[in-house]
Amino acid sequence: MVQKRKPIVALVGRPNVGKSTLFNRLQGARRAIVEDTPGTTRDRLYGESEWAGVPFLVVDTGGLELREGRETRQGTPLALDSADYIEAIRNQAQVAMDEADVIVFLVDAQEGLTAADRDVADLLRRTQKPVVLAANKCDNEALRQQALEFYALGMGRVFPISALHGTGTGDLLDEVVSHLPPAPPEPEEDKVKPVGIAIVGRPNVGKSSLLNRLLGQERSIVSPIPGTTRDAIDTYMEWDGQPILLIDTAGIRRRGKVQPGVEKYSVLRALMAIRRADVVLLLLDATEGVTAQDAHVAGYILDEAKSVIVLVNKWDLVPKDAHTIEAYTQHVRSELHFLDYVPVLFISALTGKRVDQVLPLALQVYQERQVRIPTADLNRIVREAVARHAPPSKAGKRLRIYYATQAGVDPPTFVFFVNDADLVHFSYERYLENQVRAAYPFVGTPLRFLFRERERREGEKGRK
Repeated sequence: MVQKRKPIVALVGRPNVGKSTLFNRLQGARRAIVEDTPGTTRDRLYGESEWAGVPFLVVDTGGLELREGRETRQGTPLALDSADYIEAIRNQAQVAMDEADVIVFLVDAQEGLTAADRDVADLLRRTQKPVVLAANKCDNEALRQQALEFYALGMGRVFPISALHGTGTGDLLDEVVSHLPPAPPEPEEDKVKPVGIAIVGRPNVGKSSLLNRLLGQERSIVSPIPGTTRDAIDTYMEWDGQPILLIDTAGIRRRGKVQPGVEKYSVLRALMAIRRADVVLLLLDATEGVTAQDAHVAGYILDEAKSVIVLVNKWDLVPKDAHTIEAYTQHVRSELHFLDYVPVLFISALTGKRVDQVLPLALQVYQERQVRIPTADLNRIVREAVARHAPPSKAGKRLRIYYATQAGVDPPTFVFFVNDADLVHFSYERYLENQVRAAYPFVGTPLRFLFRERERREGEKGRK
């Protein structure tokens, strides 16, 4: 289950009042997508923040739409592509409010008090949580004066702020932390670094369904319409005493298929999620096979040198016989030939089939990422490899490998000292990698090989 380690502050309000901008401001990074379109944020997002020495989690939520009209005072409708998710967005916001210790109720000073604000206020009055009212977009003195009209909501003091510029947020945070319970002392196991596991793939392969199945709760909105998840969503959990950070992401399309605006930023968030992860779960759709887009996503993972597991989802929809898994595995290996060291697991997020194997396998792959080969053992492997297959030569000059050492882990990185790095052909590098993996498989984990010329340490030139 998700562990509640710190007090939680939930940001709620109707659409387009600046919740995501304030979320980014409070955690000091642009994690939530900010777009001047109502309904951009759908799922709830968690981030870490601190004020006056008090750490807490801040939660961004989708805009609360409690009426059917779904229009602001100036007639701005909710984004058309979010209209179908109003109930799901509302449920996600309700979950955030239920688990929050303090709720920040955000309104828009530029637009003024609306019927939708009154609806949200009525909802918040029924909670038993402290509510702090913040009038956002107070970018000048006239707007700060205009914010006084929100006292009519009967929610206590109104804090005029500008989330975009940061003005007034200090007073707001002073009030917020005054209501927070003390953070519980961190147990010893919390000092263990969480393993970052990102769930990635092209749109509509079942990423959010897998996340919810792993957690046993509706953590993300699930829809059969491609592109529902837009932000990278972090969820902390624990498995057999090991803290895990699960990152659900928006579907990644090929570069030429990415639309400008929100979808473009969603792809960037997904790529950033890959960069933050230790292990990436690459989700495929069993009913469609491996597509060019899947290979494109795999290329992103390889570029970042992340460990990876290929999960073939929707396996319940595939007609099977005794040879189906073997044949499909060969198909995956053939299409993703540059990931031949990667485990392939056939699952169904819908029925739960083999989902219980996903996290244990991911943690096993993470441990492979930390393996270190003793120098003597590594050089024995290299000597035997050279004896079996002589290094290449060029213009009468043959490659000589003097010795090798493992320079690091995460990912495993090996340095080979040679007479001339230009003589290392890709095929021989691949041969050496295969010989190393024969003794130390490094399951699911890419290896980095660096070749350096021993005689020229001042201006070493190398290649990967």
